[in-house]
Amino acid sequence: MHTPELSIEFFPPQTTEGAEKLRTVRDQLAVLQPAFFSVTYGAGGSTRERTFATVQEIAAAGFEAAPHLSCIGSSRAQLRDILDEYDAAGIRRIVALRGDLPSGVGTAGEFRYANELVEFIRAESGQRFRIEVAAYPEWHPQAKSPRDDLIAFQRKVAAGADSAITQYFYNIDAYLHFVDEARALDVDIPIVPGIMPISSFSKLARFSDACGAEIPRWMRRKFESFGDDSASVKAFGLDVVTELCQRLLEAGAPGLHFYSMNQAEATLAICERLGLMPQAH
Repeated sequence: MHTPELSIEFFPPQTTEGAEKLRTVRDQLAVLQPAFFSVTYGAGGSTRERTFATVQEIAAAGFEAAPHLSCIGSSRAQLRDILDEYDAAGIRRIVALRGDLPSGVGTAGEFRYANELVEFIRAESGQRFRIEVAAYPEWHPQAKSPRDDLIAFQRKVAAGADSAITQYFYNIDAYLHFVDEARALDVDIPIVPGIMPISSFSKLARFSDACGAEIPRWMRRKFESFGDDSASVKAFGLDVVTELCQRLLEAGAPGLHFYSMNQAEATLAICERLGLMPQAH
């Protein structure tokens, strides 16, 4: 089995304590030697400053940082400024997303789809940034049909994306089927599965309902049977996600992208079980 490329996602902390905790978490996860740490971007760019500050700090500590950048609700001028800021800060990788409109905002702005953002980044910056885009093995909740969603993905790749990170999932067949369908459309970029470690079932259920990720019935029933027994929830979550990762890597997935939720413990435990801890020199 090849050595997979690992990457890890954070969200920008809101408080000084949160920022300090994230530094600790980042340093704990750095033992995995991830290719990059990505940092999310709130609806309509609502966390722009915090995203930038977090990204700068990650880069200053010697790691590759990849800010998320969403285009909905933004103007070309705003996005040009952000790209210039990132370029000047030595950032070389961007996760390009359509994003969500902040609540109460009626207009999408100058961009409607992620492929337009990818095109814009390429037109403005040439090959200066490596561009990651999103993929949805269980289809984007707002897509008219699976076919529409696949074509939207193909458009992002044609516009200049270098690789893709998927929404998290627990049904491996959804990922394998999606990759096969993408390959049939001559999409040849790496499609890296997004992995969501499970430490709280109630949080996961809420999240999954919002983003359209399916929790298979057998998993849901088992989690529900543990009630408030958080140790059993964590132990079962660790088993399930480790096995999912193992099967993905055996099936040829190019890497794993962990949605860390600014926590280190679960991601480290999964990687340790998978034998992905680099040997201490």
